[in-house]
This record gives sequence, structure tokens and C-alpha cells, in this order.
Amino acid sequence: MIGQRIRDLRKQKRMSQTELAKSAGVSQTTVTAWETGKAEPSSSAVARLADIFNVTTDYLLGRPNKQGTKKDDVELSDDDVIMTWRGKPLSDEDRELIRRIMNGK
Repeated sequence: MIGQRIRDLRKQKRMSQTELAKSAGVSQTTVTAWETGKAEPSSSAVARLADIFNVTTDYLLGRPNKQGTKKDDVELSDDDVIMTWRGKPLSDEDRELIRRIMNGK
């Protein structure tokens, strides 16, 4: 899995194995071994590769993408919570309108 991700990212950046090896501080044969699955990069190499390709280490390792962090549930009536829509805070009138719509009134 990681080897395929490395190969795909390298090709997307239009890098040769030699160029990637130089950037990662390893030999070209090491890059080949990673891409063919004959070897796996060390944790420090995974971190360097993530920096080179501007991706997360989780992505390189094939972990599923999360759609953001889990948010705590809040009540619409909670005045201590700033609720927003498209980056702008909801007014009290907007919150009341949402309450009425949610209650079917």
C-alpha cells in the first residue's frame, strides 16, 4: 500500500526515483524497494516523504481519510456557543428562525 502511494505521489510531482531519493536522503535502490514492496520506509523516512509530498503520514500509510474531527453536540439554545453559517455568526433572529423550522412552526 505505502509503496503504491509513494509511486503515485512521485509521478504526480513528475519526479524520478533518483530525484525522490536525493530529497529523502536515501539511495535510488531504496526508493525502488519501497515502491515494489520489497522494503518499507522507516518512520523517519515516512515523515520526510510526507513533507516532500505535502501529505499526512496517515495518508502515506493508507489510513482512511477522516472527514474532520468529531464535534461535540451543542444545543441551539446554548448562548455560550457561537454558531456560524459560511463563516459568519448566526444572529439571534437566525437562531430563532432555525428553532421554529426545526419544530415545524
